[in-house]
Amino acid sequence: MATSNTWITKLPKIGIRPTIDGRYGGVRESLEDQVMNMAKAAAKHISENLKYPNGEPVECVIADTCIGGVAEAAACAEKFDAENVGVSLTVTPCWCYGSETMDMDPMRPKAVWGFNGTERPGAVYLAAVLAAHAQKGLPAFGIYGRDVQDAGDTSIPADVSEKLLRFAKAGLAAAMMKGKSYLSMGGVSMGIAGSIVDQQFFEDYLGMRVEAIDLTEMHRRIRDEIYDAAEYETALSWVKENCPEGDDPNSPETTRSREKLDAEWEMSVKMALITRDLMYGNEALIDMGYKEEARGHNAIVSGFQGQRHWTDTYANGDFLEAISNSSFDWSGIRMPRLVATENDAFNGVPMLFGHLLTNTAQVFADVRTYWSPDAVKRVTGHQLDGVAADGIIHLINSGSAALDGCGQQSVDGEPAMKPFWEISEAEKDACLKATTWHPSVTEYFPGGGWSSKFVTKAGMPITMSRVNMVKGLGPVLQIAEGWTVELPDDVHKVLDNRTNSTWPTTWFAPRITGKGAFVDTYSVMANWGANHGAFSYGHIGADLISLAAILRIPVFMHNVEDGDVFRPAAWSSFGTENREGADFRACETYGPVYG
Repeated sequence: MATSNTWITKLPKIGIRPTIDGRYGGVRESLEDQVMNMAKAAAKHISENLKYPNGEPVECVIADTCIGGVAEAAACAEKFDAENVGVSLTVTPCWCYGSETMDMDPMRPKAVWGFNGTERPGAVYLAAVLAAHAQKGLPAFGIYGRDVQDAGDTSIPADVSEKLLRFAKAGLAAAMMKGKSYLSMGGVSMGIAGSIVDQQFFEDYLGMRVEAIDLTEMHRRIRDEIYDAAEYETALSWVKENCPEGDDPNSPETTRSREKLDAEWEMSVKMALITRDLMYGNEALIDMGYKEEARGHNAIVSGFQGQRHWTDTYANGDFLEAISNSSFDWSGIRMPRLVATENDAFNGVPMLFGHLLTNTAQVFADVRTYWSPDAVKRVTGHQLDGVAADGIIHLINSGSAALDGCGQQSVDGEPAMKPFWEISEAEKDACLKATTWHPSVTEYFPGGGWSSKFVTKAGMPITMSRVNMVKGLGPVLQIAEGWTVELPDDVHKVLDNRTNSTWPTTWFAPRITGKGAFVDTYSVMANWGANHGAFSYGHIGADLISLAAILRIPVFMHNVEDGDVFRPAAWSSFGTENREGADFRACETYGPVYG
């Protein structure tokens, strides 16, 4: 699978630790095959069901021997260090010496799968070793099947599989972020707090660094033609063929000439190329004499300030953001490149979370307007029904909405957003045809540029999330699962035109549980912590909760079913009367992993 021009370097692996009763003389010998086969089964299950963002199967590393004591635990740790293991899974069907066999590396997310069987006390070991993890301040996820299995049963029950894969996805997401960069292109946009990029947050909670450039660097590279000229010509030709232009929303007095619009296209394409080079580097620049520029900033996610210090003079970043976040461009179908509008790093982070958990493109949006059923009825005469019966939220933004978000891809005949390797050429073409590009509104963008426009198809399950920084609490995460909704064309136009008819729109209906911030749709909007949110395909709230626990970021708002919430076992020691409160107490106690 091609991985050129991406952040992919050396991907972390999952380490499988088969632990065993250390007593020789018949006990250990009788268990060796069963224990190692359990480890092999777990590794096979993970590799067959999970892929890295480049499409390659997740790789697992198994300890050379079963671990019956501290010497073998140390040998396993050395192997994991050498093999770039970023996530640790301990498995056993039997009793083992808890604190002697446990994984002591504080940097690796951990889980323990204790086989539910009656022949040997795997559950007893699970409880003992989780207690050891809690006592030593090394929280681990506990995996224990609901139903008793026979000793020779090598199958993985559905409930165990769900927890294995949820932990593996979350652990790998945390491991893949470590050592990467957030590239801040420019500074603070229009006083938006999320674009006050918090370097300590990235360092302490995500294990990342923040790289920053002034937008004069973007200008220099355009001025001095520091980009691959041949690729630029290819990209510009592709844009002319595949990015249909739509209506110009500007008044006759502010409409730009064809010559000016063509120049804005040219600049927009150059900005997209340069953004990629800034994030990942580009070896083509070496032969041009730009060795430093060719290296890039090792960025797994970035943000573009745009408004207003750039857009008052130059073409806006809408094209560079939208096409970067999409799963395709002039080079074909490829991995998305995550770029946050207005350099809103705290919305770029959930985009990163969602991408690493699902391998799909992410949609950045303004959480713009709550439309109640009464308001929709009053303005348009239309009665909302179905999942939208309690009202809808208008998600719309001029910039970083991946074109995948139009819903022209499909899974089992339903609208979807898929990993790039599952997207067909026909689906790519359909996304491009469903998106029109409009001359930007001059009152917003005096420097010009192009804005993308699509309307998301109905029926996609999506999860919107957002990280907020709260003084006294630190970072907190909010999550809202729901569905995309379509309105009749005439109704959509009336509502859409009240905001901006040239920006991509998603009508969102969150799942209402009747509790907390999800007592109704209005409360979801009222409790959203900022003006932006990012959404991912699928109901992935439970995966986000597990990842947040690994990173020690408490979740203060979500509509995930109680039975799907999966956090380290030690979280239950912080109280079960209020799951959000327990999460806050646990995260505060353990503190950020890297801080």
